[in-house]
Amino acid sequence: MAHRYKVREIAQQCGLSEATVDRVLNDRPGVRENTRAEVRQAIADLDKQRAQLRLNGRRYLIDVVMQTPQRFSDAFRAAVEAELPTFAPAMLRARFHLWESGSTAQMVETLAGIRGSHGVLLKAADEPEVAEAVDRLVAAGVPVVTYTTDIPASARSAYVGIDNHGAGATAAYLIEQWLGPSSSEVLITLSRTVFRGEGEREVGFRSGLRGSGRGVVEVTDSDGIDATNERLVLDALKRHPSVEAVYSPGGGNAATVAAFEKLGRQCRVFVAHDLDVDNRRLLREGRISVVLHNDLRADARLAMRLILQQHGALPGEPVRPVPIQVITPYNVPA
Repeated sequence: MAHRYKVREIAQQCGLSEATVDRVLNDRPGVRENTRAEVRQAIADLDKQRAQLRLNGRRYLIDVVMQTPQRFSDAFRAAVEAELPTFAPAMLRARFHLWESGSTAQMVETLAGIRGSHGVLLKAADEPEVAEAVDRLVAAGVPVVTYTTDIPASARSAYVGIDNHGAGATAAYLIEQWLGPSSSEVLITLSRTVFRGEGEREVGFRSGLRGSGRGVVEVTDSDGIDATNERLVLDALKRHPSVEAVYSPGGGNAATVAAFEKLGRQCRVFVAHDLDVDNRRLLREGRISVVLHNDLRADARLAMRLILQQHGALPGEPVRPVPIQVITPYNVPA
């Protein structure tokens, strides 16, 4: 077993003899499994203690850069701010660069203007210019973690978020169960196709409906902003009278609901993403059916932890996709 500590130090931590610890570390026979587990736990505890010493008194400044509807950025900002104190004894501060709609040039300019940062938590379009801006930050020693939507061709350190393809397939499964044998079409609302995460959700959704014969009507380029989304959805509903279901990877759900109501149309099933203020209300009122959700505080904590790992302040841990939670009106988390 690989280890970073003296045998005596490990023995003191777990309360076993140095001879026993030596036998475990060198994988010799004649040692009970629970004794081996005690040694492994002692090493893990020493790792945590060493990490705490490294963090003691250290100050880190993290930049959160996101192009996203305000209802989501408000929720994620609250999650980040709630998690900052949990990294004590280190002191973490966050700067926020948040806007709802804008150009690729605006994103590149914002990234280029970051100074004195220990890391960037980024939600941005998967554009070549953005990837180059990420590469320049990383080359300057500023790690970048992408969130909810990835930029895999860049030098970003990690991606944090759900399995977007799996989320889309889950939405398709739920809608098929709700609609049953009817021939109803489904409306899919995307904020903008350049966001890779939404594109992966759409691919997963369409693959989940493959073979069903069900039509999919796409609305995009609203940036998730209600006024724009309502206009686009109204137009789509007028052109497609058989639409009776919605999958919304991109938001603007209050506007989509309003469009159905303006036309007196029934929406039999509505699958949305993220428990923001609007979606909580719509779910409580029974105007959307389910929300595919992930814990924003857990996401924020993981993203900031990954940035600190890049600075050697915390031990490395593997990154796994965030679990997808299917939220109904009866299991809404506090």
